Amino acid sequence: MSIRPVGRLAREDDEVKIALVCLPFAGAGASFFQQWPARAGDRFAVVPLQLPGRERRIDDEPYRDAQVAADELLSDLVRQLGGLTDVVLFGHSMGAVLAYELAHRVAAHPDLVLRHLFVSGSPEPHTQRPQRATGLRDDEFVAQVTAYAGFSHEALKDPEMRELILPALRADVELHENYRPSTNDRLTAPVTSLRGSDDALVTAAESARWSEVTGAGFTYVELPGGHMYLTDAAPELLELIDATC
Repeated sequence: MSIRPVGRLAREDDEVKIALVCLPFAGAGASFFQQWPARAGDRFAVVPLQLPGRERRIDDEPYRDAQVAADELLSDLVRQLGGLTDVVLFGHSMGAVLAYELAHRVAAHPDLVLRHLFVSGSPEPHTQRPQRATGLRDDEFVAQVTAYAGFSHEALKDPEMRELILPALRADVELHENYRPSTNDRLTAPVTSLRGSDDALVTAAESARWSEVTGAGFTYVELPGGHMYLTDAAPELLELIDATC
């Protein structure tokens, strides 16, 4: 997929440094985005937000409530911005609802400018999945989550690694399955909804309904792959973000 036209004209705001704030999917950490800064170009400072219960925050209690998470992530984000004011948000699956909640908080912050929200692999925030994995026994839980994603992380096959990963993954799934939006207000920034063309978990119609959360423009984009298409699509995603913003 090619998003940016050859010879794209420079825009007046091309010299503005933009914070590209990234929220991971359930069970993942900030390291998922470790290759993004090298690919993002000079216009963007990639800011992956680290959720508790994993990686360098392995000893912290993971979030189980999206509103609590968004409030605390906003404070974390402001500390990391280093004077940048223009913010673009990207989140996949569970990360999409966190990005949406954070977008409302960024938009309301007196010192920040919400430029764009990119949501990936997610129905619009008022749509709830009928299937639930919360409360299942470990083997059933892992099987259900794997079925959701159409993707199985190798670490879940190792008993010791699974023991480390499961608490955060369970908390993330609980947060996602119990999520309800904090507001019905429309965002004042544009939204782009992305989906893998073969995603068996989220339909095209569900992804397209993100148009209902913004009053400032909407785009729906499909990329090749299933629900976890983004594991191989960083160059295409960053090209799209650059061309859009």
